[in-house]
Amino acid sequence: MMKGNGPLEMINSKDRITTPQTTIIITNFILGTGILTLPRAAAEKVKTPDVWLTVILGGIITMIAGVIMVKLSQRFPEKTFYQYSQEIVGKWIGKLFSFLMIGYFLALGGFHARSLAEVTGYLLLEGTPKWAIIMPFMWASLYLIRGGINPIARIFEIILPITVILFLLVAFMSIKIFEVDNLRPVLGSGITPVLKGIRTTALAFTGPEFMLLILAFMKEPNKAVKAVLVGTAIPLLLYVITVVMVIGAFSVDGVVTRTWPTLDLIRSYELTGLIFERFDSLLLVVWIMQMFTSFNVNHYAASLGLSQLFKKNVHPFMYGVLPVIYLISMIPRNINDVFKLGDMVGNAALILFGFLPVLLLIISKIKGRKYETSL
Repeated sequence: MMKGNGPLEMINSKDRITTPQTTIIITNFILGTGILTLPRAAAEKVKTPDVWLTVILGGIITMIAGVIMVKLSQRFPEKTFYQYSQEIVGKWIGKLFSFLMIGYFLALGGFHARSLAEVTGYLLLEGTPKWAIIMPFMWASLYLIRGGINPIARIFEIILPITVILFLLVAFMSIKIFEVDNLRPVLGSGITPVLKGIRTTALAFTGPEFMLLILAFMKEPNKAVKAVLVGTAIPLLLYVITVVMVIGAFSVDGVVTRTWPTLDLIRSYELTGLIFERFDSLLLVVWIMQMFTSFNVNHYAASLGLSQLFKKNVHPFMYGVLPVIYLISMIPRNINDVFKLGDMVGNAALILFGFLPVLLLIISKIKGRKYETSL
């Protein structure tokens, strides 16, 4: 077995991560732009107060997809998707699938970087060039991923508790402007609008696909199903809380007219007499940390993929993908184009990770039976 910094970035004892660390990585990867954009995107499609039901269904479907991806990866111990896909469908088709996945991670990384620049420029650093926001963000990611999966897991372990505590704090402080009538009637227009909105949750729940790669690093890969279920359930809970509080405060009609409804929710109330009277800065701190973790995973996944496909050391690819991600992040001309890019990435995730793992799992099982029969 080759060393972790060797040509294939294969697994050694130092590369192993625990089941809780795996859960935390998946949770951090999922949490990100969805906190700010999911209420508006889902409300635009559903057009009823049942947006929270759409989010729950989207989360359940994501969990099912995550379990399928885990079952696929468990058939190929200590190998990532980039490696075992070639065993399932052949060298060239496997490489094609791998390049599609790398392109997906690069595009999602560009989307995360640009979203960070848009919100930070809007709220904190007005007038600051986007490159001046994005580049330090990217270099910090590069510094972290050079150490491999373990430093990533450890920093994520620090970030997640801070995120959950601060998020719940600022979310529940908005209870004073919450109107339960804005969430009624439940299923007043039937189940059809709820089902129509499920596709809009695809971008918010991107994350479990990292199990196609990270399972190879787990100390106990047999517990990967638990990791992906819990890792998806935590963001699902936070997303439901977000949607309920935002819709409850602004109503469906009020949410669809706002670019960043969650930020508007936090900015719409003040608590006098405290050290902080406005809490949008706290939410922004949480969100920037989550955007960093999401971007970091994309950066690492794309670099690892290129490393394993070309059978070279991973470090040059960590540097090499940064200009590509930067160029992708600068393609959108305005905020509407940024949202369009996000929709494209979400649709790509549906195809790549909704159907492809199922297909590969079926093919691998058929091949496995044929192999056993021939023996």
